[in-house]
Amino acid sequence: MLVTVAFAQTGKITGKVTDKKTGETLIGLSVKLDGSAKGASTDVSGNYALTGLAPGKYTIVFSYIGYQPKRITDVDVQNGKPAIVNVVMEDAPSQRLAEVVITATARQESVNSLYAAQKNRAVISDGISSDQITRSPDKSTGEVLKRVSGTTIQDNKFVIVRGLGDRYNNARLDNASLPSTEANRKAFSFDIVPSNLVDNIVISKTATPDLPGDFAGGSVQIITRDIPAQNFFTVSLGAGYNSQSTFKDFYYGPRYLSDYFAFNTERQLPTTGFPKNTSQTLSLTQEQSTAAIKKLPGVWNIGNSLAAPSQNHQLSLGRVKDFNNGGRFGVIASLTYRNSQTTVPDAERTYLFYDYDDRVNQFSTAIGALANLSYTKGKNKFSFKNLYNRILEDRFTYRVGSDFTRSSDLQYYAFDMLQKGLLKTSVEGEHTLGANKNRFTWNLAYSNVINNQPDQRKIGYQRTITDRDNPEVPYLASVLSINKENNRLFSDLKENIYNGGLNYQVPLKISSQPATLKLGAGTQYRTRDFAARLLGSVLNGFDEDVQTRPINTLYGKDLVNANYYRLDEITSLTDSYDANSLTSFGYAMLDNKLANKLRVVWGLRAENFNLKLNSFRTSGEPLNVERNDLDLLPSANFTYALTPKSNLRASYYRTLARPEFTELAPFAYYDYEVLAVRQGNENLKSTNIDNADLRYELYPGTGQVFSVSAFYKHFNNAIEPSIDDVNSTPTISYYNTKQAVNYGAELEFRHTLGFLKDNSESLNNTTIYVNGAYIKSKVNNPANAGYLRDNRPMVGQSPYTINAGLQYNAFQNALNLSVLYNRIGKRITSVGGQRLENVWENPRNVLDFQANYRVIKGKGQIKLNVSDILNNQSLFYFDYDGNGKYTPLQSAPADPNIRQDEVFSRFKRGVDASLSFSYNF
Repeated sequence: MLVTVAFAQTGKITGKVTDKKTGETLIGLSVKLDGSAKGASTDVSGNYALTGLAPGKYTIVFSYIGYQPKRITDVDVQNGKPAIVNVVMEDAPSQRLAEVVITATARQESVNSLYAAQKNRAVISDGISSDQITRSPDKSTGEVLKRVSGTTIQDNKFVIVRGLGDRYNNARLDNASLPSTEANRKAFSFDIVPSNLVDNIVISKTATPDLPGDFAGGSVQIITRDIPAQNFFTVSLGAGYNSQSTFKDFYYGPRYLSDYFAFNTERQLPTTGFPKNTSQTLSLTQEQSTAAIKKLPGVWNIGNSLAAPSQNHQLSLGRVKDFNNGGRFGVIASLTYRNSQTTVPDAERTYLFYDYDDRVNQFSTAIGALANLSYTKGKNKFSFKNLYNRILEDRFTYRVGSDFTRSSDLQYYAFDMLQKGLLKTSVEGEHTLGANKNRFTWNLAYSNVINNQPDQRKIGYQRTITDRDNPEVPYLASVLSINKENNRLFSDLKENIYNGGLNYQVPLKISSQPATLKLGAGTQYRTRDFAARLLGSVLNGFDEDVQTRPINTLYGKDLVNANYYRLDEITSLTDSYDANSLTSFGYAMLDNKLANKLRVVWGLRAENFNLKLNSFRTSGEPLNVERNDLDLLPSANFTYALTPKSNLRASYYRTLARPEFTELAPFAYYDYEVLAVRQGNENLKSTNIDNADLRYELYPGTGQVFSVSAFYKHFNNAIEPSIDDVNSTPTISYYNTKQAVNYGAELEFRHTLGFLKDNSESLNNTTIYVNGAYIKSKVNNPANAGYLRDNRPMVGQSPYTINAGLQYNAFQNALNLSVLYNRIGKRITSVGGQRLENVWENPRNVLDFQANYRVIKGKGQIKLNVSDILNNQSLFYFDYDGNGKYTPLQSAPADPNIRQDEVFSRFKRGVDASLSFSYNF
């Protein structure tokens, strides 16, 4: 028994060793306990581990050929808890200096390591670590990204960097490029990736040749967790409350048990005994039509209950094993479950000839799983990383109001389920070769994305406005035909992505200065299949008794069995397409010193892009879209070390933006929320972008930073959304504007408040941070097209963004308090045309709070999150008076031709509060 207890009470020292000048990890470096024979060597990632240590304080010594030895004191090892000591090594310029041993404490060396990591990046970048993520109330990566300097988020999903919309940014997960997750836009939905699975997020705002070239705002790299520092098993349970939803009326369509697990199998289009296309549907006899209608899901009932509290649960497991041969194996696995029921009780749309009020009820479920396995030994490391996430959103919208073009009052019902999923698996290798320590890395990855709408159902009831005050005149259901507003839509998108890449890195000496030559090549192959069908049940002739039925009996079995309805379909050949693309790349990059303090990372990336898309035109002719482009993308990043703690950076680089499949496809999707049709443009060209950046950055202390940046971007053939609003239903498509510019400045500041008063523990434990951006852009609308405005900012570009926060730690970091603030300037969300102005999103103040408290000897954690405390309304409006802000209508203008500001959409989402408890076994 005594032997078992003594063995259990052990700890270890672990960390990473890097080169101070280059930031590169050092491989095969010797790590020893001072006064002991116990030691270890760093692996291919620069990591080391000294295990089986009794609790107490230690001194460790680091030594490596060509570097000055380093002695780290006061390393505190505790029972069952790793002491993490990251070390930075310095060159030994002479034999005499090599004999000098640098001595530092563990705390001092951690600060030194942080400086090196931040200062040695080749590109201008901003990011956020897992430690910062845990101190925010953010549940998904989409919510986390709004904390990063110069970054804003639309719908908590889609990233905007430096004022450039989602189509001008790319996403990578564990070094593999991610595709668009959306059927009707180029965008990656970052809410797919739960925040608690993330180790860090880095947004590269300038380019190097080893980065994908298809971005202008930022390249978002998400790194999931890898080999853990220690074994753990954590259970987290959480529940939440929304001020305008929870325990209030919640309306919904039919609910199935599988919905709670993000899988719905009850609403799919029948596969047997059902017509396969429009031609077959239109040729059915009445008896066949009735039989086909019976096979469709019977899903018209509207349920009513009190909205349940939200749920957020997670199981996490980490295991690490150190082998006697120096090998190390680690596993991290996680299961995540989220569910919420939210209501927007009064979403207003009052513009042009619409006067609508929407009640929107949304049931959401997300499940996620992560399993990462890594093995490292000496000069080799292998990783197998897997991520799966699936989201189900079931939205029921009830709309009332008036459409003056039809002189009608309206009651409108929309049942809209969306299922999105991402499966990604990758294998990575990292190897050091030869005495020269050349480095070879490779990766293979497969991703699968689904996005489907199983049985989106829309039906309206109408009554003429002149009969509004006559109770004898009922609303009549629009069941005499199907059209874009009244139908059942079944759509299915599947995409497969295959990635592979090789990188080879060679250390060199150029003019007696260290340098690195990096070469690489790789490819990405994508395939997409998309198909949609639009059909519905049509009444066989006018029948007021039927058309006045409530929605739950409008398509009742008694009517279907009595042959009151026939199946109709308006699916056209343009409603499906298949596409594939092959992007191959190669690059050469040199990282070298031009002087002792001047570093330049420069080179050339070549990308060859081939795309094929097959569909049909509205005339029925086959449509074959092909692109074959070779792009040469030079870049140069200069870094001048003004002091050991500060840099001056300058960059030039060329990037591009390619049309996405959906932007080229002819499929026309009616978006009932925005009352417009979205459609692609087969003639789109790729965008070429020239970029320039300048930045000063200072790192005064641990976790402290001050930086100021300026940037300029010039676009040729910029891809922008356009609107054709001549007809009663506008069509949103895309076009190439000849030129556009985007420029601005960014500032970031993070510092403890200890400078306000010496030796104040509370101020030293309080950190304030502010980051913000000022951005301008200009796009000229097509000339002689009748647009209401000649020029405008780019879509999604805010003139300013502000993020601020205050964080406080107490009781030896057992208590953490955070207050976070976010605000963005007004931005265009939809481009106006000849009748409609641009749609602007009004600024709103977002204030969040979090309190963390560790209990039960640090193994338990209680977390309180409160999001959007101020609950400012979301307002989207048409700025017809041109004064740069929303001006409420005071009275009817004297001149009827003068239009005043109108509301495209106005609503509140409520305050969210959640409480969770986690325990680490």
